[in-house]
Amino acid sequence: MTPRAAGFWRSALRWLLTLAYAYAGYRHLTTPAPFVAITPPWVPQPAFVVAATGVAELAGALGLMIPRTRKAAGWGLALYALCVWPANFHHAFAHVAIGGTTLGWGYHAPRLAAQPLIIWWALWASGAIDWPFGTKEKT
Repeated sequence: MTPRAAGFWRSALRWLLTLAYAYAGYRHLTTPAPFVAITPPWVPQPAFVVAATGVAELAGALGLMIPRTRKAAGWGLALYALCVWPANFHHAFAHVAIGGTTLGWGYHAPRLAAQPLIIWWALWASGAIDWPFGTKEKT
């Protein structure tokens, strides 16, 4: 990939990731019940944790837009995605119903498999890593 193409895609994917995390953060704060429902039982104070994760998502989204904080935000969002992965496993394996609906493996398998991609996406879109596209652009 040429440096110019990499710069275009990095910027486009950064904006998309920013919108996704901003929306998720908003949802965590305004409609926390589905997120509380999938929180594993070993997590203390699930409502507080869900609210805190909403704030973290909003802060990460904002951080991606500020060049000075972009890489730190990318690392933070990657760590966040790793830390919430147990909730996705709990949702899948405990057959947690959201609004009376239990989702099947057609949802859960891709969702669980996508988590490493989401982690990479936060790192690459923020400029924290270059892999697998080569030389890092100056941001």
